[in-house]
Amino acid sequence: MNTKITLISSRAFHITALNENALLVSYGNIIDTAINEKIIALHEQLTAAPFGGMIESVPAYASLAVFYDTLIIKQQQTNITSAFDFVQQRVLQLISKIEVQTDIRINTIISIPVYYNGEDLNDVACLHGLSVEELIQIHTTATYRVYMTGFLPGFAYMGTVDERIATARKELPRLCVPAGSVGIAGAQTGIYPVDSPGGWQLIGKTPLKIFDQTKKDPCLLKAGDQVKFVSITKTEFEKRNEYQHH
Repeated sequence: MNTKITLISSRAFHITALNENALLVSYGNIIDTAINEKIIALHEQLTAAPFGGMIESVPAYASLAVFYDTLIIKQQQTNITSAFDFVQQRVLQLISKIEVQTDIRINTIISIPVYYNGEDLNDVACLHGLSVEELIQIHTTATYRVYMTGFLPGFAYMGTVDERIATARKELPRLCVPAGSVGIAGAQTGIYPVDSPGGWQLIGKTPLKIFDQTKKDPCLLKAGDQVKFVSITKTEFEKRNEYQHH
């Protein structure tokens, strides 16, 4: 069960079966804003108008996993060859419509305050021959796109980090990274939404709760969002710290 389609944009995607209840649309191993926009658009269309038997869709950088109930689809669609073929055709129809829409949406920029005091801040600056002030200036100048969420609830993978500060993950991950920690891993930057083991290079911490299960929308960031980091002082951090009572 494998289909390869060449798009108008000259980029190819594959549709494959992950298992008997899941399908994967993949444009390959790539970080590309236009491709990510197509993935998010496909995810949104499936979510807004799910087919009978659909469970959920999960977007990543350049792929989308679609989970479905094979039995329900076969019960509702008696003239199909397989549940996979039915879902594949639905996905192909949506992709054809999405291909016509080439504009990349510019969402409202979300400002994330950061107190730059991370355990790895000095090491990352030294590695690149920069002062701490220069590193902070570079990290706060860019506007980052949330390409996907995963790993932890609300953990947003953002890019692209300026090559002057792009830094590989730590060889030995920490057993516990505090919630709110802002880190760099390769060309990505992200925020730990909860206390967790992790190997990203920690450069600071935000006082904002990135994941709050008491809210209707527990995740502050979602795929497609635009994010800009703003440097704040220790005093400002302590005044705004949403984690202080936990």
